[in-house]
Formats: sequence, C-alpha cells, structure tokens
Amino acid sequence: MPNAQYPIFMTFLSTILLFFPTLILILTGAAIIYLAYSPSIFSILAVLFSLYGLPLLIYRLHQWIYPVQEGISYLRGNSYSPWWGSHQIQVIYIAIPVLETILRLIPGAFSFWLRLWGAKIGRNIYWTPGLEIADRGLIEIGDRVVMGHRVTISSHIIKPRKQDLMLYVNKVKIGNDVFVGAGCVLVPGVVISDGTFVPAGTNIYPNTKVE
Repeated sequence: MPNAQYPIFMTFLSTILLFFPTLILILTGAAIIYLAYSPSIFSILAVLFSLYGLPLLIYRLHQWIYPVQEGISYLRGNSYSPWWGSHQIQVIYIAIPVLETILRLIPGAFSFWLRLWGAKIGRNIYWTPGLEIADRGLIEIGDRVVMGHRVTISSHIIKPRKQDLMLYVNKVKIGNDVFVGAGCVLVPGVVISDGTFVPAGTNIYPNTKVE
C-alpha cells in the first residue's frame, strides 16, 4: 500500500468508504451485545449479517454503480477510484482472516462465498485455511484445484510512478486440475494452464502464463 510520500487523493466517497471497516466493527459489536442480552435466532442472524451480509450487499451495490475496471489507472487524481472503494469494503476479511477461515472449514462454503462476490469458481476445490485473496471478484478458478498453505492471490498491484501511484488491475485465472504449492504469490494477469503444478514459494510476475 502507498506510504506518506505518495498519498491517495480522497474524494468524498472514498473518504466515507475509508471508515467502512470501522462501521462493520461497530455494528458487529452492537449485534453481539444484542445477542448476549437477548439470545434468539434474530440476534444470531444480526451478527452474521453484520459480518458477512452487509459487506457483500454494499460491494454488489458499489460494483453496480462503480464497476472495477481492469487495466492501468492512477490513484492521485481528482476522480474516484472504484478499486479503492471495493478494497475498503473487502479489507475487513484481510485484517481479520479468521472470518473466512471459518468458511474454508465447511466443504463448499468458501467457493459459494466467492461466487457471491462475482468470482468464477469451479467444483472440487481444496482451500487451505491460510489462503489470502485480495480481490474476490477478480479471480477465475477451474475444477479440481488445490490451493496450498499461505497462497496469496492479488488481482492488483500499486507502483510509484512520477510522483503518482499507478494501479494495475487484472484478473488471476487458474485452469482445471492445478496444484498451487504453499507460499505461492499470484498477481494481476497471471494465467495458470490446465494440469499445471506450481512449486511451493513461487512468485509469478504479472501477466505471466504458467504451463
């Protein structure tokens, strides 16, 4: 993420969404207090909605109004960056990975979760608990894929360029019958062909096709 030397220009909407994770924490805390004082199916659903339902609904609404565009853009401009907003909506799951780790312990639940975010996910995928995905709606994964421990998938990169911050966004695509070893890092534009074994600890450069 950018440092203080390269600040992101904040539009009104991007400033509001900067506080979105805080809002989720506040709503979840209130729902937990409600659950403690009045245990019921409704108070349980209130906690689940705060943690999972509301971020998903806001993301889908945001994506409908401000769809994230693939390609190159810059963060220090006067225009709103849809990627920035979508990132703030999802960042709660990066900051508190246990929220999605729980889903990966339930067969099929995490794949279904990613599909709700707009990802294209195949069947019979094994997700290890330590996986990290930065851009849930920007991945395509085929059938019978194994994701090793501590695999990172990020469909964006940010790079300083001429006193600006260049943002590059591109989907990560993984074919059928692929094994991604532990500690691999997959970045924008990476395409992994069917039947490929990616050795542990492999860092793949952007826009690379692995066969």
